[in-house]
Amino acid sequence: MKLDRHGIRFNIWLFFLLFAVGIVLLLGVLQFSLVRPYYRSNQIRVVERVADELEDCLLVDTSSAEGIEQANRTVFQNNVCVEIINDNGAVVYWSDNIGSGCVFSLPDRYVSGAPVSLRDTGGLQDYVRQSGGIIRLNVMNERTGQDMVVLGRRISRNLTDFYVFINSPLEPVDSLVSFFSNQYVYFTLIVIALASIISLWISGRLTNPISHMKEEAQKLARADYSAEFEGGYFTETADLASALNDATHKLSRIEDLRKDLIANVSHDIKTPLTGIKAYAEMIKDISGDIPEKRNDHLDVIISETDYLNRLVNDMSELSMMQSGNYILKYANFDICEVITGVVKINGVLIEDQGLTVRTEMPESLMMYADETKIAQVVNNYLTNAIKHTPQGGTITVRAFLMDDEETVRVEVIDEGEGIAESEIPYIWDRYQKTSRSFSRTLTNTGLGLAIVKAVLDTHGAKYGVESKEGQGAMFWFEMTNPQEEGGFHE
Repeated sequence: MKLDRHGIRFNIWLFFLLFAVGIVLLLGVLQFSLVRPYYRSNQIRVVERVADELEDCLLVDTSSAEGIEQANRTVFQNNVCVEIINDNGAVVYWSDNIGSGCVFSLPDRYVSGAPVSLRDTGGLQDYVRQSGGIIRLNVMNERTGQDMVVLGRRISRNLTDFYVFINSPLEPVDSLVSFFSNQYVYFTLIVIALASIISLWISGRLTNPISHMKEEAQKLARADYSAEFEGGYFTETADLASALNDATHKLSRIEDLRKDLIANVSHDIKTPLTGIKAYAEMIKDISGDIPEKRNDHLDVIISETDYLNRLVNDMSELSMMQSGNYILKYANFDICEVITGVVKINGVLIEDQGLTVRTEMPESLMMYADETKIAQVVNNYLTNAIKHTPQGGTITVRAFLMDDEETVRVEVIDEGEGIAESEIPYIWDRYQKTSRSFSRTLTNTGLGLAIVKAVLDTHGAKYGVESKEGQGAMFWFEMTNPQEEGGFHE
């Protein structure tokens, strides 16, 4: 796999690696910078505590076997070298637990930094007395290369002065330093390995869904709507995949609608054109000299031409409404008068179908909107109901003020074949095919509900349909009027 320095996988791995190395370096600096100071301060406290314990267990009774045993145990446990001399310079106690590191037994050439010879007990006594009864020297053991501390203290017991000298290393022994160094190296390697494994695992869980989505997006770009996006574990990628799947579904739907639109428009244009051509040829060849037949044929041509004109006008109007370029002409008007007028205009069609139209509305109900467009909505609802109501059926048109006293609701109810629930979301699309037949008539271009949707969307109104198969349909819309425009009158 080609290394992508700008890729998520590489950058997550690099971030984790740098972070881990930074933490390890910080720990290393802290470890090596704090071990020696801590060890030094701790050893000084140890030496002072050993001096106190030796004073308690040994100098109270210098001949006590139990005290000597306790003193030896203290020296052994604390890894120090002890020399106790009396006021005459005689050694009354000696114990060495650090071997060649004890500066009291080394020649002076192996000890540097001491103001007096550490092998000269008399000189040490004088130095302690001159220093007020206590000294603390930092010296270097040239043989071992270690810094050492020497504590000297004068203690008076039984009318006799004793001088306690304690020697201890101030730095860890080489084995301890080596242990820390080896531990640090192993710790660094383990941390880097773990950081790499974890970062690669996390980046894989993040980038694998993205790589898959990229491949599916390329399929989508080729108009292959079988693309299926998977988001993986993370919420953000899962949400992205869900959005892309939804977009794919909608694009597929739009593509189907586009094909249907082209097919239906082509059919709707071709059919009247074919009729116009056929009747024109008939006039030319047959009925040109027969006035009665010629007029009948010319009427057909005119009807088909009118249909084409309505189709073009409807498509133009729909495009203008959907593009947002149409300017509504708001005014106060009586929706009840509009409904009455629409029913009257469709009176002939209603009578031909043997239908009954029942209106349920107050005498007057004012609305603030574009009167012409709202009349078009009511007309499209009504003609749609007429088309789908069986002969002898009833259509109900309602208009009323809702409980909030600010919203007008208009309903058109038919007794037709109803609409399948799965088809309801799509009936507002242009040339949408549903179980309700949308066969062409000379008065219907198939764009009625699409125009209704565009008009009501432009008004910001609510609208919808309630229907079940075999139980008719109720198309409705609601419009809330601004109070400052005159409100409602009922």
